[in-house]
Amino acid sequence: MVNRELTQPVLERAPQLSTFVDLLDWRTQQTPDRTLYRFLLDGTPNTAEVITYGQFQQRARAIAVLLRDLGCQEQPVLLLYPAGLDYIAAFFGCLYAGAIAVPAYPPRPNRSLDRIEAMVQDAGATVALTDSPTLQKLERRLGESVGLRSLYCLSTDGLQPELAQQWQPPAIQARTLALLQYTSGSTALPKGVMISHDNLLHNSELISRCFGNTADSRGVSWLPPYHDMGLVGGILQPLYVGAEMTLMPPVAFLQRPLRWLEAISHYRATTSGGPNFAYDLCVQKTTPEQRQTLDLSRWQLAFTGAEPIQQATLAQFAEAFAPCGFQPGAFYPCYGMAETTLLVTGDSAHPEPQHLTLKASDLQNNRVTPVAPSDADAARPIVGCGQPAIPDQVCIVNPDSHQLCPPNTIGEIWVRQSRSIAQGYWRRDDATQATFQATLADGESGSFLRTGDLGFFRGDDLYVTGRLKDLIIIRGRNHYPQDIEATAEQAHASLRPGGGAAFSVAGADTEHLVIVHELERTALRNADPEAVVMALRRAIAAAHDLPVGAIVLLKPNAMPKTSSGKVQRHLCRSMFLAGEFEVVYEWAMTAADWGVGGDGGDGEDGEVAAVEQGGRELGGAVSLGVGLDTPAAIADWMVTWLAQTLNVPKSTLDIRQPLADYGLDSLAAVELAQALETALGISLSPTLAYEYPTIEALSVYLASALGQDPEALPQEDAVSSGKVDPGELEQLVRELELLSDAEVRNLLSRQAYY
Repeated sequence: MVNRELTQPVLERAPQLSTFVDLLDWRTQQTPDRTLYRFLLDGTPNTAEVITYGQFQQRARAIAVLLRDLGCQEQPVLLLYPAGLDYIAAFFGCLYAGAIAVPAYPPRPNRSLDRIEAMVQDAGATVALTDSPTLQKLERRLGESVGLRSLYCLSTDGLQPELAQQWQPPAIQARTLALLQYTSGSTALPKGVMISHDNLLHNSELISRCFGNTADSRGVSWLPPYHDMGLVGGILQPLYVGAEMTLMPPVAFLQRPLRWLEAISHYRATTSGGPNFAYDLCVQKTTPEQRQTLDLSRWQLAFTGAEPIQQATLAQFAEAFAPCGFQPGAFYPCYGMAETTLLVTGDSAHPEPQHLTLKASDLQNNRVTPVAPSDADAARPIVGCGQPAIPDQVCIVNPDSHQLCPPNTIGEIWVRQSRSIAQGYWRRDDATQATFQATLADGESGSFLRTGDLGFFRGDDLYVTGRLKDLIIIRGRNHYPQDIEATAEQAHASLRPGGGAAFSVAGADTEHLVIVHELERTALRNADPEAVVMALRRAIAAAHDLPVGAIVLLKPNAMPKTSSGKVQRHLCRSMFLAGEFEVVYEWAMTAADWGVGGDGGDGEDGEVAAVEQGGRELGGAVSLGVGLDTPAAIADWMVTWLAQTLNVPKSTLDIRQPLADYGLDSLAAVELAQALETALGISLSPTLAYEYPTIEALSVYLASALGQDPEALPQEDAVSSGKVDPGELEQLVRELELLSDAEVRNLLSRQAYY
């Protein structure tokens, strides 16, 4: 069992510290030349950028002087950086200036600015910080947005370090706001969670105690720094305990999950983790031969959270990496949210994570009845998220009566007020009152945070079962949308994993279940929509005893999702009722009762559209690296690879047509670059398909890179017709970093590229 004994609290060793500014100053005084962060530009040690405590403090203070001169004290400042040391320095620059950091991310090319506009409007931010490459791309786009034209955006990577000498301590204290952590917006517009310095310090202390982190710990993280797990857990925690931290861009992990494990092995990390899908990818995208190079024996704590934790994932990962020295007892399921700064519960009392299999019929009625996995009425296994970090802090409450639920009953998870509970929602008094100041029916137990999550206790362990607002109630029975969505994505090969939403809509007589689901990219040409619909209806009826009222099939990436990749079910419902989806195919049992856009069709089954047919499945495998010595040979290899990947005939691919026309999205472009890298034996940029966006242009470039004579294709015309400007390429790198968890799980799982 991993040793997670509680250590002496950091603040008891230095009681004068009341802010993270105090903490960084104290650490810098103690060990100015010690490494604080190591950032791996491409996920490998040979591209590491290292910054010490002293260097980091200097950069933060220089940015603070800039913000002070702009009058940003006590004002929100938007951070629009890609992952990297510039982002972290800007965050601390806000703290050192007494400003309020608003973590965000650069907008993706050709994507809506709606989220950033909503954040700027809600926060009232007038200043945004970024780096020079991002600023070059942003200036034009910000000018095109009415809501963002007044946002003053400037870069910080060119500041002179000597500017730090002008820094003066700001008038801040423990309750001063440090940041606005904007929520994902799964059920509504994003809300800014007000997090103070004291919130950050207290939750950092809880994490250090529960995880057993000390100055001797070593961490590795690829998590996005603009979300709470990446920021509080990956960036602030190592500073809090004085530990060394290795960071990498999210895209480095997504392109090659092995890099995460290689960094853990190389730097002998003791603490690292991520969402459930990250462990899945590591199993799917590594080979036994690659695993033989890893030493994971020092990995003492592998935390997992931020999305439903699957017992099968934990078991498969433990089995796959046991030869590398990974111990199942290292797994650390945990639960938390932005409103609690981060951590609420974490496992520490068991040698391995706990899990239960529950009786399905009782689960639908909010009753907890454990059964054997082989039981015919078994529901999905549920993994425990450990014990409350503060004893007696978490209660299970009836969301309607506000009374405590009896044992073995599912209710809403309420968290008692503590120093880790955020101050509320920025400029939203009503929402703050409803969410942060709830009271039990007895009126004598103080204030609670309503999480909106459903769960129960089994012994001392918390089990999370779903979201209160997303609960589907049909015929008096409760159904969790994530369970239905999990069934739906397995119903037919044409359906995109993680690309579905389940919700209910009121009809004339009862609630009706609606499934909105993205098709796989390859299925747009050859899917039989009627067969897909029939498979969905059959699977959901068999697994959940539910009839489906309507099914809507969409193109890839058409599903509205939050910045962290969560499906926005409530927005899906609104778009369905308003007829706002760009539908590939739609089916409904009846049309009269829905009130949706469109005519509903005239047939008995209500078909309203059809998928364009065409294309055949290609058999065989692409041979890598055989005779790739001319542009023509490379072009032919790519045509074969793309045809197999996109599941289209080779004859339909024009080497002079942009790859984007074939639905080659960001992750597929990464897959192509990785496959070419393996085939040619040279290192290639993951954005290669954007730099040379046609097969012809890319083939000429690659032949030139190999030192071959590109006589078979016109090099000058091909390259000049396909190349984009360097500023756009920089932004495309940023785009790859912003892929959501769901997009990663969907797109990377399609084929191995090693």
